[in-house]
Amino acid sequence: MELSQDVKFWLNFIHPVLMWGLLAASFYALYLGVQVRRTRYAEGDVKKELIKGRYNVKHYQIGSVILALMVLGTLAAMGVTYINNQKLFLGPHLLVGLGMTGMIAVSASLSPFMQKGQNWARYTHIVLNSALLALFSWQAVSGVQIIQNILSKR
Repeated sequence: MELSQDVKFWLNFIHPVLMWGLLAASFYALYLGVQVRRTRYAEGDVKKELIKGRYNVKHYQIGSVILALMVLGTLAAMGVTYINNQKLFLGPHLLVGLGMTGMIAVSASLSPFMQKGQNWARYTHIVLNSALLALFSWQAVSGVQIIQNILSKR
């Protein structure tokens, strides 16, 4: 089954739209993570008020959604690239994206250790996700350049 050129063209935009949404969600997850940390170290009435925000549950849930969509988005982007070009382009955007996918998987795998109070897991989670956000921001810029290249060829 051969896809029409129009379908192939529009498939190029699913990944960038998804990833920009995930970048925004990642900054929200950062906010929630900071609130979880504030809750952990707060005392008295401040702590009681922060607990009501259920930041830990929200952080865990949004992180799970981000993990799933990032893995699926990475695979889908590679699939669309292959459908449209019969090859993948081995370059910084692909390699960084694959590295990010591995990083987010490792970061999420630390959850059981963090739930048991292991500070090494918390600090590793924070470092990995900080690096992930920095790389994700760079990916957003390089992705726009790729889209501009696709649009210039149409």
